[in-house]
Amino acid sequence: MLLELSVENIAIIESARIQLGQGFTALTGETGAGKSLLIDAISLALGGRADSDLVRTGAQRGIVTLAADLRDNPNAKAVCEELGATLDEDVLYIQREVSAEGRSSCRIGGKLVPVHVLRQIGELLVDLHGQHDHQSLLHAESHLQYLDAWIGSPAVILKLNILAQKRTVDEMQSRQNSLELDLRTREQRLDILRFQAEEIGAAQLEIGEFDRLEAESLRLRNADYLARNVQECIEVLDGEEGGALLHLSAAIRSLETIQAFDPTISQLAEALRSSLFVAEDTKRELRLYGDAIDSEPRRIEEIADRLEVLRKLKRKYGDDEVAILQYLAEVESELEALRSWEESSEQLTQQLADANAELTKLASELSKIRKTHAKKFCALMQDQLRELAMEKAKFETHIEACPICESGGDSLQFMFSANSGEPVKALSKIASGGELSRVMLALKVALAGKAGVPTLIFDEVDAGLSGRAAAVVAKKLTELATHCQVLVISHLPQIASQATTHFRIEKVDTKGRVLTQVRELDRDERIAEIARLLAGETVGDSALQNAKELLKTAYVA
Repeated sequence: MLLELSVENIAIIESARIQLGQGFTALTGETGAGKSLLIDAISLALGGRADSDLVRTGAQRGIVTLAADLRDNPNAKAVCEELGATLDEDVLYIQREVSAEGRSSCRIGGKLVPVHVLRQIGELLVDLHGQHDHQSLLHAESHLQYLDAWIGSPAVILKLNILAQKRTVDEMQSRQNSLELDLRTREQRLDILRFQAEEIGAAQLEIGEFDRLEAESLRLRNADYLARNVQECIEVLDGEEGGALLHLSAAIRSLETIQAFDPTISQLAEALRSSLFVAEDTKRELRLYGDAIDSEPRRIEEIADRLEVLRKLKRKYGDDEVAILQYLAEVESELEALRSWEESSEQLTQQLADANAELTKLASELSKIRKTHAKKFCALMQDQLRELAMEKAKFETHIEACPICESGGDSLQFMFSANSGEPVKALSKIASGGELSRVMLALKVALAGKAGVPTLIFDEVDAGLSGRAAAVVAKKLTELATHCQVLVISHLPQIASQATTHFRIEKVDTKGRVLTQVRELDRDERIAEIARLLAGETVGDSALQNAKELLKTAYVA
């Protein structure tokens, strides 16, 4: 369960810290005070979308920190162990930071993690029901997800297998479509590929050949220039009028004379002898190089012709020899596929039929599981709705076959009737806002038992409710709080009065800026707040007395 929420510089919240406990916690306040901002902050801490607009104006960053007790949450502890996230006596600290530029970072147990990992562990900690989530009941595509979530592992495993098999089928179908080109198109493609393969093959490419030939061409085209410069270099080393070799020899003799009087000069003499040897070797190599220089006009033409062939291939098939040869391999592979088209097509058709049969089998198994569990699910939902003051309500699921997709071969729609004698119809067509809220609450109660998430958060689950309906919803939330931690943002006194802990969210004007503050209320403050919820801004004695009565008669499960 959640132990503490700390919020810094998120929208109009400069700083807020809430200590949370077990049971039922209510958060109330005037419209616009910032109640939903707290839900946004929790959502952010659990991997929700990070937006720079969330950061308080003038602040460099916004920070949300959650502390969660994982003592009774083995699944979350296992994920933390895999991540190497540190727990402090079974307490996990989660921090999400958003900069004013929109960058965000996530830390779990002090360890920096990607946001998808944060979402993964967040789903094991909190089930957050926003104030507009009941609107999802208006969209039939979400109904199947709710049923599968209630079924749990049997449905999840089959859906994963269906997803993998559907991708296999789609890949095979794509391959078959590419093979099933009409005969004329296939023959045209064969002609093109044969020409390309022959053109590239005839060139007998060598990797690096283009660069080598360009270098050789450059050398041959500048043969005279090279020969002149080589000869000049040789003359500098050993010219008739005395070159570097002669001067080096003279210098060595002078040092040898000095060496007779000062042996320490021997190292310098040896260095000059080494230089002389190097210069003599260089002179010999230059003579060999110069003798080998030949303009070879015929060779220049051969290279030019070869380079033109290579340039043509590069323009058509790739930037270098490696790319051209890779293209040749692709051409040969496609040629092979087209040549063996009939055989491949027959084989692939059979493989595709087998894959489709397996996909149909998996979808059929999932459909059977859904239909079997749907009866139990409807019975549970009907019980929950009765407990939510909808004694005459009927709840059914209509499952129909549809083309197999990644979630199976079923379409499902929740059917509903709120009144006795009325036939069930699509939930989206007949349910009022208050009825939708109660159906969603019933769903959340049902799923809470299956998912094992220790904390449930409801943002204005009481939307559209009043009177007796609000009272029974309050009772249901209180019962739910005996099994898990429940946080509720509410405008209704019937619900707020049932909470074991009550926080008020309010706006205050400090130094010309509006701030949101969060305070835990004592009993007298709770009476005043519940009276405000009953009577509005003008609170009289009767409202205070009614508030006291509501607190006295708070439901105890």
